[in-house]
Amino acid sequence: MVNRLAGATSPYLLQHAENPVDWFEWGDEAFDEARRRDVPVLLSVGYAACHWCHVMAHESFEDPATAAEMNAGFVNIKVDREERPDVDAVYMEAVQAMTGSGGWPMTAFLTPNGRVFYAGTYFPSEPQGQMPAFRQVLAAVGDAWRSRRDEVESTGRRIAEQLSARAVVSGQHPPRDEELDAAVTAIAAEYDHVHGGFGTQPKFPPSMAVEWLLRHHHRTGRTQALQMVTGTCEAMARGGMYDQLGGGFARYSVDRSWVVPHFEKMLYDNALLLRAYLHWYAATGSPLAERVVAETATFLLRDLRTGEGAFASALDADTEGVEGLTYVWTPSELVDALGAEDGAWAAELLHVTAGGTFEQGASTLQLRHEPEDADRWLDVRTRLLAARMRRPQPSRDDKVVASWNGLAIAALAEAGVLLDEPRWTRAAESAASLLVGVHWDGSRLARVSRGGVAGAPSGVLDDYAGVADGLLVLGGVTGQTRWSSVATQILDVALESFVDGDDVYDTAADATDERLGRRPTDPTDNAYPSGRSAFAHALLRAAAVTGETRYRTTGEAALGTAQALSTRAPRFVSWALAAAETARVGPVEVAVIGAPDSPSAATLLRTAVRQAPPGSAVVAGAPDPDGESDVPLLRHRDLVDGQPAAYVCRGFVCRAPVTSPADLVAELRTAAGGGST
Repeated sequence: MVNRLAGATSPYLLQHAENPVDWFEWGDEAFDEARRRDVPVLLSVGYAACHWCHVMAHESFEDPATAAEMNAGFVNIKVDREERPDVDAVYMEAVQAMTGSGGWPMTAFLTPNGRVFYAGTYFPSEPQGQMPAFRQVLAAVGDAWRSRRDEVESTGRRIAEQLSARAVVSGQHPPRDEELDAAVTAIAAEYDHVHGGFGTQPKFPPSMAVEWLLRHHHRTGRTQALQMVTGTCEAMARGGMYDQLGGGFARYSVDRSWVVPHFEKMLYDNALLLRAYLHWYAATGSPLAERVVAETATFLLRDLRTGEGAFASALDADTEGVEGLTYVWTPSELVDALGAEDGAWAAELLHVTAGGTFEQGASTLQLRHEPEDADRWLDVRTRLLAARMRRPQPSRDDKVVASWNGLAIAALAEAGVLLDEPRWTRAAESAASLLVGVHWDGSRLARVSRGGVAGAPSGVLDDYAGVADGLLVLGGVTGQTRWSSVATQILDVALESFVDGDDVYDTAADATDERLGRRPTDPTDNAYPSGRSAFAHALLRAAAVTGETRYRTTGEAALGTAQALSTRAPRFVSWALAAAETARVGPVEVAVIGAPDSPSAATLLRTAVRQAPPGSAVVAGAPDPDGESDVPLLRHRDLVDGQPAAYVCRGFVCRAPVTSPADLVAELRTAAGGGST
């Protein structure tokens, strides 16, 4: 048996390289083999940090008898959904249409031409309730293929036709004020007034909704929006989903009160949440928000930063095959680490009980209130983290995903300026250098890299948009125009490759996989921003920095879907609604002019980042009286009476420059107040 996964760049595929299953990667070789053998394709999709992916792998893919059945009756393809989101999107839509739900691992059976005719998610090794065992599924699908071929192929054609006929819901214009107001009312109906967040359980961190509600509050002053943000952010940061020792957030909470997480830590969650908490801090001055920003940034740099200077995708949910092994505690373990007195104190503070809040008597750590003795808590936290680091640690998926690194770059760049932590901004610059040097070749963006080598998968729309937006933010706050220049190059390619008339697609025209039958175009935000909403953010920011109306026109057009879904499913277009809020106020543009080492210019820049409406285009640069800057927003800007100055603009129509932080705050309030026209 040939080990075709041994040379894969994906850590997830490498986890399966030694399986007795004769795995193929997605590509022509696999489908040619299925046609040659006249057998179906078994497609298995997952990702490295996925707990149930590991369970199914251990139960079935590592089992020689199960693998023998798979090899005899199928051509088996293993796909990392994070490398190939296009493959995942098309077949996940089929799974959801056929079963009413979705998730990972995803298991789909395809004809040799790629049409799905049966699909599901996790299948156990033994029957469980109404769920058949995986080997029962293999036998039934194999029998259907051999004895009812016409029915199978007809099913595949019918599903393909139904999915292709689905039209993307789109409105006629970006959401207007009354629609944005109604969307907030709609999501308020889903708000959990007891525990924060939205819905019941499981609860996912609503980072994009938090960003949208903060922008809505900033524009309108609506207290309800800020109350939902505060209730949600406080509850998440106090519960077990937040790592009270090491910083950073787990993927989601299995309960409605944020006590027990699904333990994997994803880069995209933490980048989005870092920025959301940063903007909550900017809006309220909350010490809790400031602490979470600092601790989450520390987590990113300590645990996810790669040797090449970018950020790895995730930490696994499992350690040595046990979910949460690294993170949970018993009272006796606290005593062992801290001694009797501090161990008992920590158990009470962190809600570690004899019965446990997790499994087998262990507890997650919750910090439901700030300890009265802050110095004691700092000492206990430091010692507990050191003890935890001596435990076995979860594995890391160290591939670099372009779009998620773009999110991290934007968050760290802003946080570094606002909280005066230059090392965070330097980390953002290092990640940007890796993306520009390895992922971007001047005409194409690679989605992933590993070990400083770009992988084969082409970037999808959210990669182009996420990287461009991150570079624009970084270029703005550092005054290094090269980042903004590359960002507009990337957006120009995206406009040519992903936009066709009024349609915006998730895959580039020259990188669309014909086997998928159609170009994916999912307008909804899920775990991270959709390509369409991320594109709108990047285009609106680029328009503010460059004055290019074509960026703004396309960005606003991409928000039509948000208008159509704003009251029907506001949570699932939250990032688009955040962009729409920004569009309603301009976005506001701020140019801070001064020498790079000027303390006065740095103070003005921090004031702009904190006080400008979220999503504003804030750029810093040296004086440019002759109009030679590569960034149009900086051209012809000069010092005022020899002092650093800030120019506040909307649509490149600027007010008089100011030199004091107080005057800058007043100008920003005036500019933002004009957004409701």
